[in-house]
Amino acid sequence: MCCASSEPPFQGGLQSGRSGSRAGGRVGSSPPCSGWESSPFLRPENMVHHTISTSKSRAARASRKISSMKRLQRLYFVFNFLIVGTLAGCGGVPVGEMAPESGSPQIAVEQPTTPASKLSFPSQPASNAVLQQARSRWIPVGWAELPGLGEDPLGEAWSAWARSCERPGPAFASLCADVRRLGQGSDEERRSWMLERLQPYRVETFQSEPVGLLTGYYEPVVEASRLPTASHTVPLYGTPAQLHLRKPWYSRQEIDTLPEAQAALKGREIAWLADPVAALNLQIQGSGRLLVTEPDGRQRMVRLGYAGTNDQPYRSVGGWLLSRREVRDASWPSIRNWVAQNPGRVQEMLWSNPRVTFFREQPLPESETAVGPRGAQGVPLTAGRSIAVDPGSIPYGTPVWLASAGPQLQLQRLVLAQDTGSAITGAVRADYFVGTGPEASLIAGRLKQPLRLWVLWPR
Repeated sequence: MCCASSEPPFQGGLQSGRSGSRAGGRVGSSPPCSGWESSPFLRPENMVHHTISTSKSRAARASRKISSMKRLQRLYFVFNFLIVGTLAGCGGVPVGEMAPESGSPQIAVEQPTTPASKLSFPSQPASNAVLQQARSRWIPVGWAELPGLGEDPLGEAWSAWARSCERPGPAFASLCADVRRLGQGSDEERRSWMLERLQPYRVETFQSEPVGLLTGYYEPVVEASRLPTASHTVPLYGTPAQLHLRKPWYSRQEIDTLPEAQAALKGREIAWLADPVAALNLQIQGSGRLLVTEPDGRQRMVRLGYAGTNDQPYRSVGGWLLSRREVRDASWPSIRNWVAQNPGRVQEMLWSNPRVTFFREQPLPESETAVGPRGAQGVPLTAGRSIAVDPGSIPYGTPVWLASAGPQLQLQRLVLAQDTGSAITGAVRADYFVGTGPEASLIAGRLKQPLRLWVLWPR
């Protein structure tokens, strides 16, 4: 499920169009997020909702009247409130989103820690050799440097690791038998095995900078119609047959207005949405789920995977709104309010981003409803345990210790590098897969905080 963009849809943060799960594009992530990128609209198209009515909570209404610091504090309160289970009162649910079906992956919340490990974590590395990558360098460290190593519940991370073993890289293939065996083991057994078989390396830039940026992405859930209707007029396209003959291909505006572009896409419609902004968000995330109404009236849930883009540059619609002083921030509530107040200018806003993401429809068997879309590694993503990385810094399938502290999440945990995105570039850069549906969107759209990474590499 490569994210189309790892930066928020509006600033040029996430970019839709990832080659993995993000249709906006995980395999092509978006530029780094800035303040306005905190919204999903800031993301370029790269990895993976239909509008539902939601009442605005008092917290959401109040947040627009207070200073930015208080607004951040209020959002953090709303986030915690949502985790407890009250989504209906949230004023920040993206346009066009609907709740995921039963059995969908839960959003990545901060899990309670396990009792502190009784293991002794070495303070010195087993090797002093620095490893050089194309876009980073790895500094060997002792296990004691990894914050929270003894408290992280490893069950979900181990499941994600077992999925990576479906398509392991050369360095990890020989370890997969142990990984599968320890799927039934205790956390202490898993940690003891890691100490014996792996060496942690701190990821740094070539300028010895160990701190980078963490953003988030998620999988939208959108209502759709297989055929165009009076209400569902916005198409989602599969890859056009002649895409390779024109570089770049037609822009978003040209696709909407030129007869030759429309002729090239005739018959490539996968489904139709009621909301053009929801369609843009799907392209930004790079993948998603559709609750499709078939011609006979039956409804079924399918998954959209990233299939490519028109090779046009990504432009953040959030940045476009901010540059024109149309909004004060590019959050979902701000953009939603602007769209509601300016229906005649929505097309102008959409055309400001020439990039379009194409999809492929995929079945969604019962066995895969509890996991996310497939990332660039080719394995299903796990909410809270999968990250998108720059493969020039960290190879796919690598277990990574992640530490990040900010207003959205406090994270010290084991994750797996299983995706990428066009905006995910650099040594210490990760996009955190939050999960599926509106709650995940609220967190992913706001997540932008400092990051430290340690790769756990075979000895």
